[in-house]
Amino acid sequence: MVKGLPGGGHANRKRSVAKTFLWRGVATTDTIIISRVITGSWTEGLAIGVIEVFTKMILYYFHERAWSTSDWGLGDSDAAGHANRKRSIAKTFLWRGIATTDTIIISRVITGSWTEGLAIGTIEVFTKMILYYFHERAWSASDWGLEDPDAPDVSPMH
Repeated sequence: MVKGLPGGGHANRKRSVAKTFLWRGVATTDTIIISRVITGSWTEGLAIGVIEVFTKMILYYFHERAWSTSDWGLGDSDAAGHANRKRSIAKTFLWRGIATTDTIIISRVITGSWTEGLAIGTIEVFTKMILYYFHERAWSASDWGLEDPDAPDVSPMH
């Protein structure tokens, strides 16, 4: 951790929740469109997207919470303790692996076809990695929801 810098780079729970909801909106839209193109069915595309809203929000929240415990890639090139590009890239690849696996499984269950599930997942690897990287870079420019571990705790609970 970069001591004494504003924000410190660690996300609080409100930031993790906000990132979860915003990312889910972007990602679900992408999933629905890709699924519609592959299956030819809006019904199946919407079903895959709706199920993913729930599974991926849970998975993404825990992904964010896990990363909030790591100092790796914070403040290396930014005086404010924000995530550097290496951290954003690592998070992008790790999240994509988790999320693509979830998409393939859900798509297989909905369509009954591993071929369609793998096709949807393969396309998403590319579209979602690009979208997620820019999502991370946008958040890295914001101090909102970053904790300063060196700030004294003045909450009424302490």
